[in-house]
Amino acid sequence: MTKLPVKLGERSYKIFIGAGNLERAGILVRSISEAQKILLVSNPTVFNIYGPPLVEVLQANGFETIVALMPDGEEYKNMEEALKILDQAVDSRLERSSILLALGGGVVGDLAGFVASIYQRGIDFVQIPTTLLAQVDSSVGGKVAVNHPLGKNFIGSFHQPRMVIIDSQTLDTLVDREYYSGLGEVVKYGIIYDRHFFSFMETNAAAIRSRDKSCIETLIYRCCEIKAEIVEQDERELGIRAILNLGHTFGHSLEKLGLYQLYKHGEAVVTGTIMASCLALDLKLINDSELMRIVELYKQLGIIPPRLVFTAEDILKGMLNDKKTQNRRLRFVLPRGIGKCLIKEDIEREQLIKAIEVTRQIEVEAVK
Repeated sequence: MTKLPVKLGERSYKIFIGAGNLERAGILVRSISEAQKILLVSNPTVFNIYGPPLVEVLQANGFETIVALMPDGEEYKNMEEALKILDQAVDSRLERSSILLALGGGVVGDLAGFVASIYQRGIDFVQIPTTLLAQVDSSVGGKVAVNHPLGKNFIGSFHQPRMVIIDSQTLDTLVDREYYSGLGEVVKYGIIYDRHFFSFMETNAAAIRSRDKSCIETLIYRCCEIKAEIVEQDERELGIRAILNLGHTFGHSLEKLGLYQLYKHGEAVVTGTIMASCLALDLKLINDSELMRIVELYKQLGIIPPRLVFTAEDILKGMLNDKKTQNRRLRFVLPRGIGKCLIKEDIEREQLIKAIEVTRQIEVEAVK
Protein backbone atom coordinates (compact mmCIF):
# COMPACT_ATOMS: atom_id res chain seq x y z
CA MET A 1 0.00 0.00 0.00
CA THR A 2 1.29 3.45 -0.91
CA LYS A 3 0.29 6.78 0.63
CA LEU A 4 0.05 10.04 -1.26
CA PRO A 5 -0.62 13.29 0.61
CA VAL A 6 -2.77 16.13 -0.69
CA LYS A 7 -1.39 19.18 1.12
CA LEU A 8 -4.11 21.75 1.72
CA GLY A 9 -3.38 23.00 5.21
CA GLU A 10 -6.18 22.11 7.60
CA ARG A 11 -7.99 20.35 4.74
CA SER A 12 -5.06 18.05 3.97
CA TYR A 13 -5.68 14.33 3.54
CA LYS A 14 -4.07 11.16 2.28
CA ILE A 15 -4.78 8.93 -0.70
CA PHE A 16 -4.16 5.24 0.02
CA ILE A 17 -3.45 3.13 -3.08
CA GLY A 18 -3.09 -0.64 -3.09
CA ALA A 19 -4.65 -4.03 -3.64
CA GLY A 20 -6.82 -5.15 -0.72
CA ASN A 21 -7.43 -1.71 0.74
CA LEU A 22 -11.15 -2.41 1.18
CA GLU A 23 -10.19 -4.87 3.91
CA ARG A 24 -8.27 -2.08 5.65
CA ALA A 25 -11.01 0.54 5.25
CA GLY A 26 -12.40 0.22 8.76
CA ILE A 27 -9.01 0.75 10.37
CA LEU A 28 -8.14 3.60 8.00
CA VAL A 29 -11.38 5.50 8.58
CA ARG A 30 -11.20 4.96 12.33
CA SER A 31 -7.71 6.48 12.32
CA ILE A 32 -9.18 9.88 11.37
CA SER A 33 -12.53 9.87 13.14
CA GLU A 34 -14.27 9.03 16.37
CA ALA A 35 -17.68 9.11 14.65
CA GLN A 36 -20.38 6.66 15.67
CA LYS A 37 -22.35 6.63 12.40
CA ILE A 38 -21.49 6.25 8.74
CA LEU A 39 -23.93 6.71 5.89
CA LEU A 40 -22.60 4.56 3.07
CA VAL A 41 -23.78 5.76 -0.36
CA SER A 42 -23.46 3.41 -3.31
CA ASN A 43 -25.45 1.91 -6.18
CA PRO A 44 -26.87 -1.63 -6.35
CA THR A 45 -24.30 -2.86 -8.88
CA VAL A 46 -21.28 -1.89 -6.79
CA PHE A 47 -22.85 -2.55 -3.40
CA ASN A 48 -23.84 -6.13 -4.29
CA ILE A 49 -20.16 -6.89 -4.95
CA TYR A 50 -18.29 -4.84 -2.38
CA GLY A 51 -20.88 -3.52 0.06
CA PRO A 52 -21.43 -6.39 2.53
CA PRO A 53 -17.72 -7.00 3.31
CA LEU A 54 -17.15 -3.25 3.60
CA VAL A 55 -20.05 -2.88 6.03
CA GLU A 56 -18.60 -5.75 8.03
CA VAL A 57 -15.16 -4.16 8.42
CA LEU A 58 -16.71 -0.78 9.29
CA GLN A 59 -18.90 -2.35 11.95
CA ALA A 60 -15.91 -4.27 13.30
CA ASN A 61 -14.28 -0.90 13.93
CA GLY A 62 -17.25 0.47 15.84
CA PHE A 63 -19.16 2.29 13.11
CA GLU A 64 -22.94 1.99 12.93
CA THR A 65 -23.32 1.79 9.17
CA ILE A 66 -26.47 2.82 7.32
CA VAL A 67 -26.72 2.09 3.59
CA ALA A 68 -28.24 4.44 1.01
CA LEU A 69 -28.45 3.26 -2.59
CA MET A 70 -28.96 5.42 -5.68
CA PRO A 71 -29.62 4.24 -9.26
CA ASP A 72 -26.62 3.60 -11.50
CA GLY A 73 -25.98 6.19 -14.21
CA GLU A 74 -24.96 9.81 -14.84
CA GLU A 75 -28.61 10.71 -15.54
CA TYR A 76 -29.31 10.12 -11.83
CA LYS A 77 -26.72 12.60 -10.61
CA ASN A 78 -29.38 15.19 -9.89
CA MET A 79 -31.09 17.12 -7.09
CA GLU A 80 -33.91 14.61 -6.82
CA GLU A 81 -31.52 11.80 -5.88
CA ALA A 82 -29.50 14.12 -3.65
CA LEU A 83 -32.65 14.98 -1.71
CA LYS A 84 -33.37 11.27 -1.21
CA ILE A 85 -29.92 10.81 0.33
CA LEU A 86 -30.46 13.90 2.49
CA ASP A 87 -33.79 12.47 3.67
CA GLN A 88 -32.04 9.26 4.68
CA ALA A 89 -29.34 11.21 6.49
CA VAL A 90 -32.02 13.05 8.49
CA ASP A 91 -34.00 9.86 9.17
CA SER A 92 -30.82 8.14 10.36
CA ARG A 93 -30.07 11.07 12.67
CA LEU A 94 -26.64 11.69 11.28
CA GLU A 95 -24.81 14.26 13.36
CA ARG A 96 -22.18 16.81 12.40
CA SER A 97 -19.57 14.34 13.66
CA SER A 98 -20.88 11.56 11.38
CA ILE A 99 -19.29 10.47 8.12
CA LEU A 100 -20.72 10.08 4.65
CA LEU A 101 -18.84 7.43 2.69
CA ALA A 102 -19.00 7.10 -1.10
CA LEU A 103 -18.49 3.61 -2.54
CA GLY A 104 -18.64 3.59 -6.33
CA GLY A 105 -17.67 5.54 -9.42
CA GLY A 106 -17.64 9.23 -10.17
CA VAL A 107 -21.42 9.63 -10.10
CA VAL A 108 -21.68 8.20 -6.57
CA GLY A 109 -18.67 10.20 -5.39
CA ASP A 110 -19.90 13.48 -6.84
CA LEU A 111 -23.42 13.15 -5.47
CA ALA A 112 -22.40 11.81 -2.06
CA GLY A 113 -19.76 14.50 -1.70
CA PHE A 114 -22.28 17.18 -2.61
CA VAL A 115 -24.70 15.89 0.04
CA ALA A 116 -21.88 15.83 2.59
CA SER A 117 -21.01 19.43 1.72
CA ILE A 118 -24.50 20.75 2.50
CA TYR A 119 -25.80 18.44 5.23
CA GLN A 120 -25.70 20.42 8.49
CA ARG A 121 -23.43 22.89 6.65
CA GLY A 122 -20.90 20.18 5.91
CA ILE A 123 -19.86 16.85 7.37
CA ASP A 124 -16.82 14.66 6.73
CA PHE A 125 -16.83 12.30 3.80
CA VAL A 126 -14.57 9.54 2.59
CA GLN A 127 -14.10 8.45 -1.02
CA ILE A 128 -13.73 4.77 -1.91
CA PRO A 129 -13.71 4.91 -5.73
CA THR A 130 -14.29 1.63 -7.56
CA THR A 131 -13.86 2.70 -11.21
CA LEU A 132 -10.62 3.68 -12.92
CA LEU A 133 -12.00 7.09 -13.84
CA ALA A 134 -12.93 7.85 -10.24
CA GLN A 135 -9.63 6.51 -8.90
CA VAL A 136 -7.48 8.66 -11.18
CA ASP A 137 -9.57 11.80 -11.26
CA SER A 138 -12.94 12.55 -9.68
CA SER A 139 -12.28 11.19 -6.18
CA VAL A 140 -9.38 13.61 -5.65
CA GLY A 141 -9.63 17.37 -5.39
CA GLY A 142 -12.92 18.07 -3.66
CA LYS A 143 -15.10 19.11 -6.62
CA VAL A 144 -18.57 17.72 -5.84
CA ALA A 145 -21.78 18.42 -7.73
CA VAL A 146 -25.03 17.34 -9.32
CA ASN A 147 -26.27 18.07 -12.82
CA HIS A 148 -28.92 20.55 -13.93
CA PRO A 149 -31.05 20.06 -17.08
CA LEU A 150 -29.11 22.91 -18.72
CA GLY A 151 -25.64 21.66 -17.89
CA LYS A 152 -23.37 19.19 -16.17
CA ASN A 153 -22.19 19.87 -12.60
CA PHE A 154 -24.00 23.23 -12.46
CA ILE A 155 -24.95 22.77 -8.80
CA GLY A 156 -22.00 22.00 -6.58
CA SER A 157 -19.29 23.05 -4.19
CA PHE A 158 -15.70 22.43 -3.14
CA HIS A 159 -15.62 19.96 -0.26
CA GLN A 160 -12.43 17.98 0.24
CA PRO A 161 -12.67 14.37 1.43
CA ARG A 162 -11.02 13.39 4.69
CA MET A 163 -9.47 10.39 2.97
CA VAL A 164 -9.42 8.56 -0.37
CA ILE A 165 -9.10 4.76 -0.23
CA ILE A 166 -8.25 3.16 -3.57
CA ASP A 167 -8.34 -0.61 -3.90
CA SER A 168 -6.98 -1.54 -7.33
CA GLN A 169 -8.66 -4.95 -7.08
CA THR A 170 -12.07 -3.36 -7.64
CA LEU A 171 -11.02 -2.90 -11.27
CA ASP A 172 -11.14 -6.68 -11.70
CA THR A 173 -14.95 -6.50 -11.90
CA LEU A 174 -15.08 -3.37 -14.08
CA VAL A 175 -16.62 -3.96 -17.51
CA ASP A 176 -14.35 -3.17 -20.47
CA ARG A 177 -16.20 -0.05 -21.55
CA GLU A 178 -15.90 1.52 -18.08
CA TYR A 179 -12.21 0.62 -17.92
CA TYR A 180 -11.44 2.15 -21.31
CA SER A 181 -13.50 5.21 -20.41
CA GLY A 182 -11.28 5.68 -17.37
CA LEU A 183 -8.18 5.46 -19.55
CA GLY A 184 -9.51 8.51 -21.41
CA GLU A 185 -8.90 10.59 -18.28
CA VAL A 186 -5.53 8.92 -17.71
CA VAL A 187 -4.22 10.00 -21.13
CA LYS A 188 -5.28 13.56 -20.33
CA TYR A 189 -2.61 13.85 -17.64
CA GLY A 190 0.14 12.93 -20.06
CA ILE A 191 -1.04 15.44 -22.65
CA ILE A 192 -1.35 18.42 -20.32
CA TYR A 193 1.43 17.83 -17.80
CA ASP A 194 3.91 15.00 -18.30
CA ARG A 195 5.34 13.94 -21.65
CA HIS A 196 7.31 11.12 -19.99
CA PHE A 197 4.08 9.70 -18.60
CA PHE A 198 2.58 9.93 -22.10
CA SER A 199 5.58 8.00 -23.46
CA PHE A 200 5.19 5.41 -20.69
CA MET A 201 1.63 4.76 -21.88
CA GLU A 202 2.77 4.48 -25.50
CA THR A 203 5.45 1.94 -24.55
CA ASN A 204 3.14 -0.07 -22.28
CA ALA A 205 -0.14 0.26 -24.20
CA ALA A 206 -0.64 -3.48 -24.62
CA ALA A 207 -0.07 -4.19 -20.92
CA ILE A 208 -2.37 -1.34 -19.91
CA ARG A 209 -5.05 -2.54 -22.28
CA SER A 210 -4.84 -6.04 -20.78
CA ARG A 211 -5.04 -4.60 -17.22
CA ASP A 212 -1.56 -5.52 -16.07
CA LYS A 213 -1.74 -4.85 -12.33
CA SER A 214 1.68 -3.25 -12.04
CA CYS A 215 0.93 -0.85 -14.89
CA ILE A 216 -2.48 -0.02 -13.47
CA GLU A 217 -1.10 0.94 -10.07
CA THR A 218 1.57 3.05 -11.77
CA LEU A 219 -1.14 4.86 -13.73
CA ILE A 220 -3.29 5.45 -10.66
CA TYR A 221 -0.40 6.74 -8.56
CA ARG A 222 0.97 9.11 -11.21
CA CYS A 223 -2.47 10.54 -12.07
CA CYS A 224 -3.26 11.14 -8.39
CA GLU A 225 0.20 12.63 -7.88
CA ILE A 226 -0.27 15.08 -10.76
CA LYS A 227 -3.74 16.05 -9.64
CA ALA A 228 -2.55 16.56 -6.06
CA GLU A 229 0.26 18.83 -7.29
CA ILE A 230 -2.21 20.93 -9.28
CA VAL A 231 -4.90 21.09 -6.59
CA GLU A 232 -2.33 22.11 -3.98
CA GLN A 233 -1.50 25.13 -6.14
CA ASP A 234 -5.10 26.03 -7.01
CA GLU A 235 -7.75 24.38 -4.87
CA ARG A 236 -10.75 26.34 -6.19
CA GLU A 237 -9.85 26.41 -9.90
CA LEU A 238 -8.93 30.06 -10.19
CA GLY A 239 -5.82 29.37 -12.24
CA ILE A 240 -3.75 26.30 -13.15
CA ARG A 241 -6.38 23.77 -12.05
CA ALA A 242 -8.40 24.68 -15.14
CA ILE A 243 -5.93 22.68 -17.27
CA LEU A 244 -7.54 19.51 -15.89
CA ASN A 245 -10.51 20.40 -18.09
CA LEU A 246 -8.80 19.36 -21.33
CA GLY A 247 -11.54 18.03 -23.61
CA HIS A 248 -14.28 18.86 -21.11
CA THR A 249 -15.78 21.94 -22.78
CA PHE A 250 -16.54 19.90 -25.89
CA GLY A 251 -17.10 16.73 -23.87
CA HIS A 252 -19.75 18.07 -21.49
CA SER A 253 -21.78 19.23 -24.49
CA LEU A 254 -21.57 15.73 -25.99
CA GLU A 255 -22.67 14.12 -22.72
CA LYS A 256 -25.64 16.43 -22.42
CA LEU A 257 -26.66 15.98 -26.07
CA GLY A 258 -26.51 12.22 -25.54
CA LEU A 259 -28.73 12.55 -22.45
CA TYR A 260 -25.85 11.19 -20.33
CA GLN A 261 -26.42 7.75 -21.85
CA LEU A 262 -24.74 7.75 -25.28
CA TYR A 263 -21.31 8.74 -23.96
CA LYS A 264 -19.48 7.65 -20.85
CA HIS A 265 -17.69 10.62 -19.32
CA GLY A 266 -14.23 9.41 -20.31
CA GLU A 267 -15.41 8.73 -23.87
CA ALA A 268 -16.76 12.27 -24.15
CA VAL A 269 -13.43 13.59 -22.82
CA VAL A 270 -11.56 11.59 -25.47
CA THR A 271 -13.69 12.98 -28.30
CA GLY A 272 -13.45 16.46 -26.78
CA THR A 273 -9.68 16.14 -26.50
CA ILE A 274 -9.38 15.19 -30.15
CA MET A 275 -11.47 18.27 -30.99
CA ALA A 276 -9.23 20.43 -28.79
CA SER A 277 -6.16 18.88 -30.43
CA CYS A 278 -7.51 19.56 -33.93
CA LEU A 279 -8.09 23.15 -32.84
CA ALA A 280 -4.54 23.30 -31.47
CA LEU A 281 -3.25 22.00 -34.81
CA ASP A 282 -5.14 24.74 -36.64
CA LEU A 283 -3.58 27.31 -34.28
CA LYS A 284 -0.12 25.78 -34.82
CA LEU A 285 0.24 24.81 -31.15
CA ILE A 286 0.90 21.19 -32.10
CA ASN A 287 1.97 19.53 -35.33
CA ASP A 288 0.47 16.68 -37.36
CA SER A 289 2.77 14.12 -35.75
CA GLU A 290 1.70 15.12 -32.22
CA LEU A 291 -1.98 14.97 -33.14
CA MET A 292 -1.52 11.50 -34.58
CA ARG A 293 0.38 10.36 -31.45
CA ILE A 294 -2.63 11.34 -29.34
CA VAL A 295 -5.11 9.60 -31.63
CA GLU A 296 -2.91 6.52 -32.00
CA LEU A 297 -2.49 6.17 -28.23
CA TYR A 298 -6.25 6.15 -27.79
CA LYS A 299 -6.51 3.44 -30.43
CA GLN A 300 -3.69 1.35 -28.92
CA LEU A 301 -5.36 1.54 -25.51
CA GLY A 302 -8.66 0.38 -27.01
CA ILE A 303 -10.53 3.65 -26.44
CA ILE A 304 -13.00 4.12 -29.28
CA PRO A 305 -15.88 6.45 -28.32
CA PRO A 306 -19.29 6.32 -30.02
CA ARG A 307 -19.52 7.81 -33.49
CA LEU A 308 -20.07 11.56 -33.56
CA VAL A 309 -23.73 11.91 -34.55
CA PHE A 310 -24.41 15.51 -33.50
CA THR A 311 -24.04 18.55 -35.73
CA ALA A 312 -21.33 21.10 -35.08
CA GLU A 313 -24.03 23.69 -34.43
CA ASP A 314 -25.66 21.57 -31.73
CA ILE A 315 -22.30 20.92 -30.07
CA LEU A 316 -21.49 24.64 -30.07
CA LYS A 317 -24.89 25.49 -28.61
CA GLY A 318 -24.39 22.96 -25.83
CA MET A 319 -20.98 24.43 -25.02
CA LEU A 320 -22.39 27.93 -24.51
CA ASN A 321 -24.24 26.63 -21.44
CA ASP A 322 -21.05 25.18 -19.97
CA LYS A 323 -20.07 26.58 -16.58
CA LYS A 324 -16.55 27.26 -17.88
CA THR A 325 -17.74 30.21 -19.98
CA GLN A 326 -16.78 33.73 -18.94
CA ASN A 327 -18.77 36.68 -20.27
CA ARG A 328 -20.28 34.30 -22.85
CA ARG A 329 -16.77 33.50 -24.10
CA LEU A 330 -15.76 29.86 -24.19
CA ARG A 331 -12.51 28.84 -22.54
CA PHE A 332 -10.53 25.99 -24.05
CA VAL A 333 -7.61 24.00 -22.71
CA LEU A 334 -5.39 23.26 -25.70
CA PRO A 335 -2.32 21.04 -25.92
CA ARG A 336 0.95 22.78 -26.72
CA GLY A 337 2.98 19.84 -27.86
CA ILE A 338 2.87 16.75 -25.63
CA GLY A 339 3.16 17.47 -21.91
CA LYS A 340 2.18 21.13 -21.93
CA CYS A 341 -0.98 23.13 -22.55
CA LEU A 342 -2.49 26.58 -22.44
CA ILE A 343 -5.92 28.17 -22.04
CA LYS A 344 -7.42 30.30 -24.80
CA GLU A 345 -10.69 32.21 -25.07
CA ASP A 346 -10.47 34.14 -28.33
CA ILE A 347 -11.44 31.29 -30.66
CA GLU A 348 -13.40 32.08 -33.81
CA ARG A 349 -16.64 30.21 -34.44
CA GLU A 350 -15.37 28.98 -37.80
CA GLN A 351 -12.30 27.46 -36.14
CA LEU A 352 -14.48 25.55 -33.67
CA ILE A 353 -16.67 24.17 -36.43
CA LYS A 354 -13.59 23.13 -38.40
CA ALA A 355 -12.14 21.31 -35.38
CA ILE A 356 -15.40 19.41 -34.87
CA GLU A 357 -15.63 18.41 -38.52
CA VAL A 358 -11.98 17.28 -38.69
CA THR A 359 -12.59 15.18 -35.58
CA ARG A 360 -15.55 13.55 -37.30
CA GLN A 361 -13.22 12.40 -40.09
CA ILE A 362 -10.53 11.15 -37.69
CA GLU A 363 -13.14 9.27 -35.69
CA VAL A 364 -14.49 7.43 -38.75
CA GLU A 365 -10.94 6.39 -39.65
CA ALA A 366 -10.39 5.10 -36.13
CA VAL A 367 -13.34 2.70 -36.15
CA LYS A 368 -12.89 1.20 -39.62
